[in-house]
Amino acid sequence: MTKIDLTVHPDRLERAVKRARERNIIVPTYAQMKNPALVPDSVKAELANIGLWDVHPRNLFRITWKNEPKAKGGAFGGPNFLELPSSLTGTPARIIAMVGKWFPTGAHKVGAAFSCLVPRLVTGQYDPTTQKAVWPSTGNYCRGGAYDSALLGCQSIAILPEGMSKERFEWLSKIAGEVIATPGTESNVKEIFDKCWELRKSGQDLMIFNQFEEFGNYLWHYEVTGHAIEDALHQVMGPNDQFRGVALTTGSAGTIACGDYLKQKFPNSKICASEALQCPTLLNNGFGAHRIEGIGDKHVPWIHNIKNTDMVVAIDDMSVVNVMRLFNEPAGQEYLRSKGVPAEIVSQLHLLGFSGIANMLSAIKMAKYYEMTENDVLVVIFTDSMELYATRIEEYRKDFGPFTASDAAEAFARDLFGETTDHLIELTYAERKRVHNLKYYTWVEQQGRSYEEIQAQWYEPTYWTDVQGQVEEIDALIKEFNARVGLMK
Repeated sequence: MTKIDLTVHPDRLERAVKRARERNIIVPTYAQMKNPALVPDSVKAELANIGLWDVHPRNLFRITWKNEPKAKGGAFGGPNFLELPSSLTGTPARIIAMVGKWFPTGAHKVGAAFSCLVPRLVTGQYDPTTQKAVWPSTGNYCRGGAYDSALLGCQSIAILPEGMSKERFEWLSKIAGEVIATPGTESNVKEIFDKCWELRKSGQDLMIFNQFEEFGNYLWHYEVTGHAIEDALHQVMGPNDQFRGVALTTGSAGTIACGDYLKQKFPNSKICASEALQCPTLLNNGFGAHRIEGIGDKHVPWIHNIKNTDMVVAIDDMSVVNVMRLFNEPAGQEYLRSKGVPAEIVSQLHLLGFSGIANMLSAIKMAKYYEMTENDVLVVIFTDSMELYATRIEEYRKDFGPFTASDAAEAFARDLFGETTDHLIELTYAERKRVHNLKYYTWVEQQGRSYEEIQAQWYEPTYWTDVQGQVEEIDALIKEFNARVGLMK
């Protein structure tokens, strides 16, 4: 019931093949995204002269965690990650952070968008010559979708809340065919869904790629992010170390799917789902608005495997704002160095966007709750970097005044070393079922999902593993598509 539909539509597939040939498109496989060593040498040679953010078809092969961290001409290597020292986190646990900046568009969401699009492209379900691609999002996903659409030369509609950062809208205005700003901010997801229904009823020829319910999103993170984290763990873990789990803001619940893969490899590891304290939907069925850009709330995403989630934490959005300023304001960076945080770490703290900071704070909570030691390893994701939020720094200077040495000391003591285990639940069976049941109101009552499927998500043992097993089948379709396009050397 959960499998991605791979039914082939021959007529539309032929038009998709022709468009790919015209646009110089070669589609990478999941195997190549996991292991770029499999990328053809001819593609690697072309990439040597292409910028990371260039709207160029070969950048599809840079949808991987293993890009060389440089703006142009980078090759491939190991996964991009950063280990956060105890001098920064205030906990002896080792916190490893996967860095999303080094993807095309500057955020890993381009991978999730690509994974939603490709199964429909290589089967002919989506016709890029006639259909508009609609990308509903709270930010980075619609950027990734617009990017993929631009490569295919198809019309795209990006939908995101009007309260998102100025940088997102400026970039989208140059890439997307149309940008729709819906009312509200991060937590106003229903308004995005409402706009999708309005578009469906408009009579336009379009296809909606809804990241909150598309299992391509889940599959990309399960397969590609999960393997990248496993590779990073093999690099950093010693013989006495133990991988304890991931701590991730849920957003669309795509990224947290990597935890499903990691639990299969490390059965004792845990999955911690995080959200804003100002909108504690998972924690206590709450609601509200918040400032943690990149996550959306007031509903439980369809693709979130709640039954496999072990903990829920809520992070105060002002803590995220304070830490952002601590990491990026000159007075904050100077204070961090004075407290013993290595200069090489301080120089890389721009790699954390707002959701990355929230993920880090969630891991600190998790480490303190489980009383983790220096032999315990946690993983978080830095979805994007401050490159996408530079104007926010100026806005907060206007709102709260200059960031002084005293502000830095307060933020360091209160929001980093002072992070506590409040606003946290270790989920029992009953608590998991409570959170899962919240899906009903959004997905069955509002969005047309069936009662039978929401029950299957909870009771059917193979519901989640069925989609996990589709990678080889999709890769075979991608190879067949590329062969028909005829551009592979």
